[in-house]
Order: sequence, then structure tokens, then C-alpha cells
Amino acid sequence: MLVEWDWWTVGFGDAHVGAAGVLIGGGEPGPVYFDVGSGPDVPSTSHWSAYDGRHRWPRAEALRAMCVCGWRGAAEYPLDWAAVGDRPLYEADVDLTGPLADWNAHLSLVRDKAALLPEPLSALLVEVAERLTATAGRRPAHCAAAACPPRRWPPGSGPPATRPWCSF
Repeated sequence: MLVEWDWWTVGFGDAHVGAAGVLIGGGEPGPVYFDVGSGPDVPSTSHWSAYDGRHRWPRAEALRAMCVCGWRGAAEYPLDWAAVGDRPLYEADVDLTGPLADWNAHLSLVRDKAALLPEPLSALLVEVAERLTATAGRRPAHCAAAACPPRRWPPGSGPPATRPWCSF
């Protein structure tokens, strides 16, 4: 299934990616499927803009914020179908500021509960990153070895630069 997330931050990376979620009948619908004829793979999506009632797909009643971590916003934002008309949702000027604000509030709570690293450890990690960056241009194999030390190499294997994987 194609999952398309609308909002992403550098600080949280892929751990807290957000999107506007769809509500139909008070719950989240399953994905919509694209009719591509026959074949073993049928593409699908859960992106909010696909739930516009076209192609026999369900029609979204409301939107709410959602996060890849599983969090869902409590507030529901009804879609004004009179304003949308017969246009596809991706062409309509749908206001996503409510779900976006809810997702940002979720990130604020996550940020407030996050454990901060002690300053000496934080400084050490910055120093290691700087040294790896400086070494990467001259000796990339050394950086790979630092990322995957020998004690983690499977028996009989070579250094990480000679193989495409690392067993953590």
C-alpha cells in the first residue's frame, strides 16, 4: 500500500511523520485501490485526497491529524462538500491548518517528554560525528568500520566496506 505522509520534521525524522487522516462513519476507512486491470499487485493509498467519492471510492466525511507513531488527533474537521463540489479533493482548496496544528501540538508533547542527553555525552556525539565527517572523504572504509565494529561482523565476513550489510 502506498502511504503518503504530509508532514515531516528533521528533529523527529521518520518516528513522528504526520498526515491528515480520513474519517467515515466515525472511523478510519481502509485503503482505496487503483483499478489497473489484472495482475498480482494492486496499488492502493490511504492519502486523504483519494477519498472523494469518485471511482466508487468512499467519500470522506471529516479529517483529523494522525501520526505514524499511532497517535490520532481528537478534533474532527468536517469537509465542506458544497464548497468542494464535484472536483477531486486534490484540486480543491481543502484547509488542513486544523489537523496540522493538532499534529504540531502532538510533537510539542513528545518534545516535552523526551529525555535530554547529558551535556558531556551530547558533546561527545557531536565530536564523533565531526570526526567521521572529516574522515569520510579520505578513508570511507574507516567510517564504515566505525559504524559497524568488528565484534559485530558475522564470522568469516570481511569489513563492512566489502559487503552491503551490517549485522547489528
